[in-house]
Amino acid sequence: MFNALEVVTIVVIGMMVGVEFSVAFVINPILNGLPGDNGLRGRTHGARMLGAVMPFWYITSLVLVAVWAIAGWHHHGTGLVVTAAALLILSVIMSLLLLVPINNRSKTWTTDDLPADWKEQMNRWDRFHYVRVAVIIAAFALLVAALT
Repeated sequence: MFNALEVVTIVVIGMMVGVEFSVAFVINPILNGLPGDNGLRGRTHGARMLGAVMPFWYITSLVLVAVWAIAGWHHHGTGLVVTAAALLILSVIMSLLLLVPINNRSKTWTTDDLPADWKEQMNRWDRFHYVRVAVIIAAFALLVAALT
């Protein structure tokens, strides 16, 4: 049963890392390269869609890692799992304090009511997102290392 928990946790977090990585390094660069307001439309739609899903995914990931740490407290690699949990907590805090406020504003934007600094806000969101991606990749790598 413990092995199943490890596998499910790795898969759930690995998929989350993949989605967030693709947003940072594939989707947003594609959207930024589109002509006119098409990229903005894509980003606002993504903010609504992923903004609804990702909070559950992050919390589920954190719960799975917490259960892994508790259930495997006396197993080899628990320190790595606890460190991964701390990084996931950091990613949630970053999301709530830095990314969600920008996301909440941007998901309501249309080309008729854009704030003057909308590009700056998108660039700020991207920079914070790059850091968050690095944090969750590090957490994922620690969890994989804890398996060995």
